[in-house]
Amino acid sequence: MQQTAQTDRLEKLLGFLEADPENTRLLLEAAEAALDVDNLATARTLLDRLGEGEAGNAAAMNLRAVVAMRSGDAATAAGLFGSLREDEPEDVNLAFNTAWAHALNKNTGAARDLLTPLVCEALPQAAMLDLQLTHDAGNLEEAEAKARAYLSRHGDYTPLLAAISVLALDIEDEKLARDCAAKAGAHPDALSTMGMLTLGDHDAKAAEALFEEALAINPGVPRAWIGLGLSKMAQGDHSAAAPLIEKGAGMFGTHLGSWIAAGWAHLLSGDEEAAKKQFEKTLEVDPNFAESHGSIAVIDVISGDLESAKRNSEIALRLDRQCFSAALASALIAAAGQDGETAHRILELAVNRPIGGDGPTIAEALARLGR
Repeated sequence: MQQTAQTDRLEKLLGFLEADPENTRLLLEAAEAALDVDNLATARTLLDRLGEGEAGNAAAMNLRAVVAMRSGDAATAAGLFGSLREDEPEDVNLAFNTAWAHALNKNTGAARDLLTPLVCEALPQAAMLDLQLTHDAGNLEEAEAKARAYLSRHGDYTPLLAAISVLALDIEDEKLARDCAAKAGAHPDALSTMGMLTLGDHDAKAAEALFEEALAINPGVPRAWIGLGLSKMAQGDHSAAAPLIEKGAGMFGTHLGSWIAAGWAHLLSGDEEAAKKQFEKTLEVDPNFAESHGSIAVIDVISGDLESAKRNSEIALRLDRQCFSAALASALIAAAGQDGETAHRILELAVNRPIGGDGPTIAEALARLGR
């Protein structure tokens, strides 16, 4: 009903403009109405009809900036919002809008400079953006401190709760993740968090449904793609899992655990060449990531190259004494020796069985890496 009312309002204003085409107030109102229904082309056309003097007024510049940002031209939006801030440097809304445009333009330093304590205290959306930028930069301790402060001030703002739930997974605070995700409800990031927690509770089918719900709302959530793939893997559908995890890993870019999980999905589906490419890709990003060396060691065992397997396992264990894949490679060497077929068969049987009798299953270890 709201969408219909907004569309009717736009049509009415466009009708008024037919009778009075040079009316600046009507042009601005109609452009705003076009934005309300996400008709960016009409909004842009209406703003282009403004006279030279009126095109530079604050209302018109603000609308142009919003149109640019929604159209994917974050650089233009940042420039326009920045110009507006010259006359209104204390306006917290303008500060947030400028920061948002800078963030979309990958200029995170400029964005964070604008997200002052005053702005973040005033606007929950600014607090959310500040938290996300701090989290994305890998400053987990700082992000956790900010999350708890923002939670006490803006604890009813759904997008912030969803962002905190994602952070809570990374700092391994399951209670905080579960509480915030539950309060955030149908927000796609919250659904993705609940999916990861449900996967950890060994209910892959229910987790799969949560990830699918998240992606139906917003297909741009990489954790949901990875989680959906991990859910498929936990149910034994490794061929379906591989492209899903790889898609999420590609959206993340340099999230090593997700590339490792993608490689394992390929390996368990029988495509050792594709698996090795994924593992080698992580080494290009970080040659000191233990799971990359350990995972390649597993492929070496399956290929019958025990010398290389032992060498890669040793490298992995020097980097991380708790490296899961190196421990698995050592177990496969002991159990199968140079018999690659036997090693692969043992690997398939071991996917959903605890490693070493009381450790995590391979599927559980991959889920932790992937998330």
